[in-house]
Amino acid sequence: MRGRAFRHPALTPPAVTALGGGHGLAASLSALRRLTHRITAIVTVADDGGSSGRLREEFDILPPGDLRMALAALCGDDEVEQAWAEVLQSRFGGDGPLAGHAIGNLLIAGLWQNLDDPVAGLEMVAELLRIRGRVLPMSLVPLVIEADVMRVDPSKPTERFVVTGQENVALALGEIERVRIIPQEPPAAPEAVAAVLEADYVVLGPGSWFSSVMPHLLVPDLLEAIVNTEARRILNLNLSATDDETHNYTASKHLDALLDHAPNLRLETILVDPSFAGADARLPQVAGQFGAELVIADVRARDGSARHDRFKLSAALAAVMGL
Repeated sequence: MRGRAFRHPALTPPAVTALGGGHGLAASLSALRRLTHRITAIVTVADDGGSSGRLREEFDILPPGDLRMALAALCGDDEVEQAWAEVLQSRFGGDGPLAGHAIGNLLIAGLWQNLDDPVAGLEMVAELLRIRGRVLPMSLVPLVIEADVMRVDPSKPTERFVVTGQENVALALGEIERVRIIPQEPPAAPEAVAAVLEADYVVLGPGSWFSSVMPHLLVPDLLEAIVNTEARRILNLNLSATDDETHNYTASKHLDALLDHAPNLRLETILVDPSFAGADARLPQVAGQFGAELVIADVRARDGSARHDRFKLSAALAAVMGL
């Protein structure tokens, strides 16, 4: 038994650390903030597209976009907090130099320029927004994702090529076999490592499998913390294969990819929607390789789209945590 996670519900709410990026992490955070205020989001810093990519290139800073989305997801539900979340997410229109930039990205970039401390800048935004929890980058240096891709061409079934950059990896025409990050052994943010080690629960996923979920397992100090933490580790699987990084992937193939990149990873719970678990006969077996209990729960949006319903996901996570 992993002792720290076994808390009486009447005591202090559990400390939860959630890892990921983009819309997947935002879905987890929107669900988790309904269960506890002791939340830490650890966010990937490899985005190189859109507003984030432009700011990263111009100012040599961490890409702020996924961090901004995590901050917005942790905003409360009252009118003022939701108004701030909308402002943070809104973008400039037109076709001038600011077109396409998210207001929140510019706010974060401006604070970083003044404070010269990414964590302090994010804490200041969190205080302004009165968010429940905190948001941290997984590394204090911007990262580059590189992938080995097998070309989908019947006439050249074994041909492989290398794709560099998160945006290019997401759009690669072929099957991703392996991903790396550059630099290969980047420093983890110390606060992120501490948050994993001090958590009662660590939640990984959902999200773009190779560019949002996997990078956390490629930072050596962060992986060591995930492997050695006394927290109970929950993997929240995607709802379906995607058209880009995991085309035609089954749920069990998602797990295979994790094992290929982090063979020492162990999990206590793997949470998956029945629509994805469905006909995947290998899923229980592969879940067992992680030492995990497979929990099948309805977490899909009511309209049937490949989005998590925050209330359903919150209920499923509460059941897993015994809350």
